[in-house]
Amino acid sequence: MPIQLQIALTHLTSRKRQTLVSLSGVVLGVAFFLAVSALMRGSEQDFIKRLVDNSPHITVYDEYRHPQIQPAQLRWPDGAVHIQHLTPKTEVRGIRSYREKLALIETLPGLRIAPVLIGPVVLSFAGRDQAGSLSGIIPSKMKTVSTIQEKMQQGSLDALTANPNGIIIGRGLSDKFQIGLGRNLSVATQDGGSRVMKVVGIFRTGNAIYDESQSFANLKRAQVMFDRPNRINRFIIQLDDPYQARDIAHRIETAIAYKATSWTEASEDILSLLTVRNIIMFSVVLAILIVASFGIYNTLSTIVIEKTRDIAILKSMGFHANDIRLIFLFEGSIIGAIGSVFGLLLGAGLMHILSTIEVKPPGVTEKAFLPIWWGIEQFELAVLFALSSCILAAYLPARRAGKVHPVEILRGA
Repeated sequence: MPIQLQIALTHLTSRKRQTLVSLSGVVLGVAFFLAVSALMRGSEQDFIKRLVDNSPHITVYDEYRHPQIQPAQLRWPDGAVHIQHLTPKTEVRGIRSYREKLALIETLPGLRIAPVLIGPVVLSFAGRDQAGSLSGIIPSKMKTVSTIQEKMQQGSLDALTANPNGIIIGRGLSDKFQIGLGRNLSVATQDGGSRVMKVVGIFRTGNAIYDESQSFANLKRAQVMFDRPNRINRFIIQLDDPYQARDIAHRIETAIAYKATSWTEASEDILSLLTVRNIIMFSVVLAILIVASFGIYNTLSTIVIEKTRDIAILKSMGFHANDIRLIFLFEGSIIGAIGSVFGLLLGAGLMHILSTIEVKPPGVTEKAFLPIWWGIEQFELAVLFALSSCILAAYLPARRAGKVHPVEILRGA
């Protein structure tokens, strides 16, 4: 063991009370850092899951971001061309050749995609009508991009594959119509077409409007009902990393020309809110560690004052200023390292306790628990901040100790 480290341990063990106070500050600082960070990051992840993951990370629409350039402008780009009262050609709306575009997008790493055809419908049962939206889906692909399968209370998405004339409705609509599995209801489109479909599933998301208006059917059946053969009007895309949505959306739009909107583009205010919350969180927990570092600074400064004569003797024995500084930096590092270990244990315990707390807001029927994030990054960050603050707190006393002049101190003694 280096002599500097032995002296540092001797200093710390000879002042047990002050060392324990400094150590306690680091332990509590690291523990509260983990608890607050885990709670804030957990709430952020839960917020994204509830409000973002329930919606696509990227949505590709059957429209273009900018108006298409007319042939006359392409033919004479520098000519005196002025087009007025242009009426677009009437055609079937939708994404053309969607299977080829689907295969192209699926080659990109880190994403899952599902084609969807969405249109307005009127659902009727026993003389009651309800306006809503019908989504034509491929169940196997929809499971990978939506949490709707987790929200199913009766039946499943696979029932749409087994029964091509089946429909899945929300609990709100089921209660409104007093209808259950196996019953038939009428579905009418805006073009006047109508079809009787069998209820094969019921879901509940907790969003009353969504549960009363949204329904799902097989994609091919929806294409027939909306008279859009071999067309869709949405690509729903989920990413492994939601924060890559803007870049990947730009790549997709460049590749297939159709408008691709990321959730960050559609919800910039939400992203700004999360950024502000993270800044506030890190400011609070850093303040805790800074307060703890003042305890270390006070302890080491007191040791320097009390051990001035000892420092002078060490210098007269041949210790250099760097050796003296290293002694006190060792002391700060030891407090930081031991405090980090116990702080991580205490912080993990606090995180576990917080994760067991039930939250039930007024008017909500389902229980919820405080969301806790257990990512390894926050443990690493807590140790980094703790060690950095301890070493910085030890630097000034160490620098002061290194400047001690042994001749003046010993002469004065």
